Amino acid sequence: MAKPKTETKTLERTYNIPLRKEYLKVPNWKRTNKAVSAVKKFLKKHMKSDDVKLGKRLNEKLWQHGIKNPPHHIKVTTVKDGKGVVKAELFGYKIETKKKEAKKLSKLEEVAKKAGIKMPKKLPKEGLEKSKSSQRAEKKVEDKLPPPQELKPAEPQEQPQETKEKTKPTESTKTQKAH
Repeated sequence: MAKPKTETKTLERTYNIPLRKEYLKVPNWKRTNKAVSAVKKFLKKHMKSDDVKLGKRLNEKLWQHGIKNPPHHIKVTTVKDGKGVVKAELFGYKIETKKKEAKKLSKLEEVAKKAGIKMPKKLPKEGLEKSKSSQRAEKKVEDKLPPPQELKPAEPQEQPQETKEKTKPTESTKTQKAH
């Protein structure tokens, strides 16, 4: 018998949330914080879920004029997924969902996969940070060792070059140059 397809239920709604009555109850320097909590409280009540996530653009719109001057009301689009998570975004923008990225394989794992070799689940990580005590011990040992001698690249030996003695020009050379 074939299994029936299970569809995830999503609920999408648009709300115009009043904020002024809420943020006027607190001091000026807490107004936008109160507006954010008022949006979350409103969505918890109307979408009947405790898990509410606000989108990037919605947050930027709330904080656009600073902490003392939030908007009086804000229009949002909300989506409730099958797990009960409510995601809200400013009206007119798409709700961004985080996608799980495929884990990138290291070069060694790629080669092993192509060759059909099974790799162990845990490979020793290269460049692990050492504990502070082991770092101190290594430093003490390094301090006691004499400094390593620097290896200089071998310099090519200079071959004696034939030096031409400068002679005084003779009459024959003078006449050649003149012509």
